Amino acid sequence: MQIRSDDFPQDGPIPATFAFGRPGPDGEPCVLSDNRNPHLAWRDVPERTASFVLMCIDTDVPTVGDDVNQAGREVPADLPRAEFTHWLMVDIPVDCRELSAGSCSEGVVARGKREPFGPPGARQGLNDYTGWFAGDAEMGGDYYGYDGPCPPWNDARLHHYHFRVYALDVSRLELPDRFTLSDVRAAMAGHVLAEASLTGTYTLNPRFAG
Repeated sequence: MQIRSDDFPQDGPIPATFAFGRPGPDGEPCVLSDNRNPHLAWRDVPERTASFVLMCIDTDVPTVGDDVNQAGREVPADLPRAEFTHWLMVDIPVDCRELSAGSCSEGVVARGKREPFGPPGARQGLNDYTGWFAGDAEMGGDYYGYDGPCPPWNDARLHHYHFRVYALDVSRLELPDRFTLSDVRAAMAGHVLAEASLTGTYTLNPRFAG
């Protein structure tokens, strides 16, 4: 199985229109961006496929936040890293092989999207902005669907965003209404027929963005 995007190549930079945050026009390190989902298309699907799962995960998130977005400091490149979920979508119908740019997300929604767009029948889970904004009076809430990159603007490491599509042998996963990445991984165990991955990069650090 193969996956591609018309908006960025394998290992290439993700355009800022598909990010949650972008550099500001007046030199601000980060302002809200267009937050559109990128175009994705997949092919060479196994015959027994009954549905698809799609996820986007940043694997370069700092495990210690002391230096994150702090003026005059930098997040060291060698700091241990963890995953951050940007998108979870399950039960994607078997006849769906393409998502157009902006079809599932358009703009930042404070406190999170309640009913994000997706192919009919698909369900979308919580991304990790839910935890990131927890306790924030203006932004805190349940963030469903796609919310794009917004790495620390002072991170010395380039962030990698892995868009993965999985072909499953079941049409529906057994999941709670409010599901996370760990829930999806557990539910699809033993049902994956094939998978494909596309990786894009993004940074807000002016030392690397050029």
